[in-house]
Amino acid sequence: MKNVSETVSKAERPIRILQFGEGNFLRAFVDWIVDILNEKGGFNGDVMMVQPLKNGMGEMINGQNGVYTTVLRGVQNGKPVEEFRTITSVRGCINPYTEYDRFIAQAENPDLRFIISNTTEAGIAYHEGDRLDDRPQVSYPGKVCAFLYHRYKAFNGAADKGIIAIPCELIDKNGDNLKRIVRQYAEEWKLEEGFLEWLDTACDFCNSLVDRIVPGYPRAEAERICNDLGYKDNLLDSAEIFLLWVIECHGKTHEDELPTDKAGVNVIWTDDMSFYRTRKVRILNGTHTMMVLAAYLTGLNTVEECIKSPLVFPMAKRGLFEEIIPSMDGDRKQLEEYAGDVLERFANPYIVHLLLSISLNSVSKFKTRDLPSLLGFLRKEGKLPPVLSFSLAALIAFYEGTEYEGTALKGSRNGETYLIQDSPEVLEKFRTLYSASYSNVGEKAAAIAKNVLSDTSWWGEDLTAVPGLEEKIAGYLETIWTAGMSAAIERI
Repeated sequence: MKNVSETVSKAERPIRILQFGEGNFLRAFVDWIVDILNEKGGFNGDVMMVQPLKNGMGEMINGQNGVYTTVLRGVQNGKPVEEFRTITSVRGCINPYTEYDRFIAQAENPDLRFIISNTTEAGIAYHEGDRLDDRPQVSYPGKVCAFLYHRYKAFNGAADKGIIAIPCELIDKNGDNLKRIVRQYAEEWKLEEGFLEWLDTACDFCNSLVDRIVPGYPRAEAERICNDLGYKDNLLDSAEIFLLWVIECHGKTHEDELPTDKAGVNVIWTDDMSFYRTRKVRILNGTHTMMVLAAYLTGLNTVEECIKSPLVFPMAKRGLFEEIIPSMDGDRKQLEEYAGDVLERFANPYIVHLLLSISLNSVSKFKTRDLPSLLGFLRKEGKLPPVLSFSLAALIAFYEGTEYEGTALKGSRNGETYLIQDSPEVLEKFRTLYSASYSNVGEKAAAIAKNVLSDTSWWGEDLTAVPGLEEKIAGYLETIWTAGMSAAIERI
C-alpha cells in the first residue's frame, strides 16, 4: 500500500505561519483550519512546524512530506458523522536542536506573519539562564525572543514585518504571558530599545481559547481506516466534529489576514474573551467535574456512559440547565445552545473519555469550575443549588481512602480499588480525616464536612460561612454512606 504522500499532489504556498508544536492537537485544530482557509478563504499559506522538544514527531512528519489525514467523528443532530480530510497545509517540521540555522532563517522570510503554538501549559514559562546566543534556548519564550530579534534586525525594524502570535496553550491570558516573558528576556539580554518598541507596535500577542477534543492516532482502527482510504498514513489524527477558537486581539482583529469568516470555520475574534472562557470553564469543564465523581461511584467509567445513564444524565442535565446556567451572566439562549452542544459532544461514541482521567486534581478543579456557579446561584436565587452542592459531597466521598499506592490514595468502589490522584497535601488531609475514629456515620459526615469546607487554602474562603452549606453537605454525605451513591442521586 502506498504512503499518503505518494497519493496526494501538494502545491507549495508561501510559509505564512510558524507553528511551535507538531502534536495531535495542533494538527487536528490549527492546521486543519489552515487547510480549509486555503481551500475556501483564499489564504494561500503554508505552515512550517517547529519541534519544541529534542524528541518529537518531526522525522515522521517530514517522512510523509507534511501530509496526513484527519478523521473527524461525532454526533450531529442525533446522527453519527465521520469526515476525512487530507491535510496539505504543512510544509514540514524543523528540529531547532539539530537544525538551528534553518530554524532561525525562517525569521528572514518576508511572507511570515503568524506564530502559533501549543507547547503544553508548562511551555509558556521563564527559564533562568537562557541566553541570546544559545542554539536554541531551553524555553519556548526564549526561542521566540531570539527569533523575533533576528527578524527585527533582518528587516531593520520594519513595521510591516511584525508578527501576530496566537498561542493555544491552556493557560489564562496565554498571549499576554508569552509577551511578558519575551520582554523579560529582551531586557535581560539588554536588547536595544528599538526592538522593545517594535514588539509593542509592530507585533501583537493575542490571547486565545481553543476547544476541540482530539484523541489523536486511532490505534485500534488505524488499519481499517487506511484500507478504506487506500493508503498508509502513520499520522492519522482523530478528533471530534466540534471546534471553537476564540482569539482576543489588542486594538484590531486580524481576520483580514486570517480569513476564517470566508472559510466558515467557528472562529470568534473579539477584544474581550472573558465571557467565552467563563462559558467553557463553567459549562463544559464544570459539568464534567459536577458529574463524574458521583457517576464513578455508581459504577460508571466513561462520559458516554454518563450520558446514557437514566440515573446520572438527569442529574447532570438538571445541574447544568437549572443551576450552572442560571448562576451565570450573559445571554441565556446563547448559554443554553452551548450547553446543548456540550451534551451532544459528551455523547460522542467515538470519544472514550474516562471518568478517572477527569477526576485528577478534582479539589482545585471544583474551586475553579463549580464553586463560582454554586456561590453565584446562591447570590442570584437566595438558596443553595442541590446538584452542585451534592457534587461537592460526592467529591468528598470519592476521596475516601486510608492507604497509598505510590503517590495515589486508594479508594474502593464495589470491592475494587481505584486510585485517587491529587496534590500530596490534599491526599494526606483526606487520609487523616478518614483514618480518624467516629462514633457513627452522622458524626463522621458532620466532622469531615466541617473540616473540608473550612479549609481556606483549598477554596480561597471558609465555606462553612456559606449559610446552610455545611449542614447540606453533611446530610448528603450521610445519605451516600448509608444508602449508597445511586440511591443518594435518586433522592436529589
